[in-house]
Amino acid sequence: LSIYGGYFGAAQGVILISLMAIALSDSLVRLNGLKNYLLAAVNGVSAVVYGLGAPVDWRVAGIVAVSSVVGGQLGAHVGRRLPVPILRALIVIAGLGAVVKLIAQPV
Repeated sequence: LSIYGGYFGAAQGVILISLMAIALSDSLVRLNGLKNYLLAAVNGVSAVVYGLGAPVDWRVAGIVAVSSVVGGQLGAHVGRRLPVPILRALIVIAGLGAVVKLIAQPV
């Protein structure tokens, strides 16, 4: 999952939280927080690897980095306050939306 997420990233969070929910017996809210930390680590390592080994448009990378941090903070803030059934529904909706988008894309 880390290699997939570091390269592609689509639905990485949904896949990770699904695997953690199966493997760990903890609340969905705590698993969501753990997911955020793990994805930050994966994406941080990916950024270093790509930054050292590939041509990068740093202006675009900066915009993506800032928006990712802001989105992660907002997501964590909202995720801690949502009731578990609503959080679970939003995770399923996001996962299904990613699947539909990926299937609908022309090759």
